[in-house]
Formats: sequence, structure tokens, C-alpha cells
Amino acid sequence: MRHVLITGCTRGLGLAMARSFAVRGWVVSGCGTNATAVAALANELGDKHRILRCDVTSPDNVTAFADDILAGPGAPDLLLNNAATINRNAPLWEVPPEDFSRVIDVNLKGIHLVCRGFLPAMMARGTGVVVNFSSGWGRSTSPEVAPYCCTKWGVEGLTQALSQELPPGLTAVALNPGVIDTDMLRSTFGPDASDYPDPANWAVKAVPFLEKIGRSDNGKALTVPQ
Repeated sequence: MRHVLITGCTRGLGLAMARSFAVRGWVVSGCGTNATAVAALANELGDKHRILRCDVTSPDNVTAFADDILAGPGAPDLLLNNAATINRNAPLWEVPPEDFSRVIDVNLKGIHLVCRGFLPAMMARGTGVVVNFSSGWGRSTSPEVAPYCCTKWGVEGLTQALSQELPPGLTAVALNPGVIDTDMLRSTFGPDASDYPDPANWAVKAVPFLEKIGRSDNGKALTVPQ
């Protein structure tokens, strides 16, 4: 049975993917930072799946999370580094240092820690796909979201380098999910975010697309079909 691991799985795109993969017969592992949301999703999906509280910016949290998952469902076939945050709209010189650091910690350092926790087991098995969630703002820019753009451009470069390091049998891609009506989009677009698909409708196309990613895609910058 195929096993998918999703960081940031208790809201937005992560929640929609967790539900969709479970319906499609995958074993779903995942993490979020809100204990109530974690418990609710764990209860919704059932004992077959493993949803835990974990802050991807904490090395200790990620190590404990990886140890738990690897001792249970095992190494994921598909690792989705989806956890992300965005700065409040502001020109760069007005972004508080703590806000800039938080975006860097979640969006970039979190990917490093999760890869560090799971890739050795995936390599030992000899197969697996890593999908690092980027953005349209990882391939373009807009004003007032410079920290977010910085991290998503970083995801693209990190993933390219990772794809060159992986042994045969493993794949790493950067994925632009498209423009979706999520809390993060609302924080930047305001009410106009409702003009875009919601996460559940997005997942109808996104999850089958993710299922098909394979070794021939290694190193590619992919975009979910709209």
C-alpha cells in the first residue's frame, strides 16, 4: 500500500490532499502545529493513518516525528513538503526581522529538516519522490511579499541541487500548486482570493497529478494543471 507524508496537513492544501489521498487508498502520515486540528484530522482519517503534532522549524520535533513515522508506516513513497507561511503585506524595509525569520524558518529550513529526517530511509529502500512546494512567486515576484518570494525561489534552487544529489530510484521536484483560495492567499489578495478555486476542488486535479510524478521528472519545476 502506498504511503504519503504531508507536512502542514491540517489546513488549506495540506488538509485537502490528506483527505483526497486517504480516499484514494493511500496511507497518510502528516503533521501540523495546531494540536486541536491535528486531533480532529487524526480522528477523521482513522487508525490506519498517522497524524501528529510537529513544528517543522524544530530539529527535535522533526526528529521525534520522523522516528515515530519510520517505526510505524515506514519511509514514505511520496514526501510532500507543503508546510509554509507568508509575511504580512509590507515593503521589505517595513517587514519586522522576526517575521522575515519565521518565513525563512518554515519555508526553507523546514524542508531541510524534514528531508534530513526521511531521505536516509527512502534512500535505503531505493525508491521515493520528494515534492517541495514552491509557488508562482518562486518563479516570479510581486511587491510586499519579498520574504515569501525569497523562500520560494530558494525552494526552487534547493530542489534542483537535491535532485542532483539523489541516487538512482529517487526523485525530487519543485511544485507550483497554482493560485488557490487559502488563508495565505487571503492575507495578500483579501476578498479577491475567492475568485480562485478552493483547496478541495484544487485537489481533484492535484492529487492524481502528484501520484504520477516519477524518476523521469527528477529536477523538474512542475505546475499543477488548472
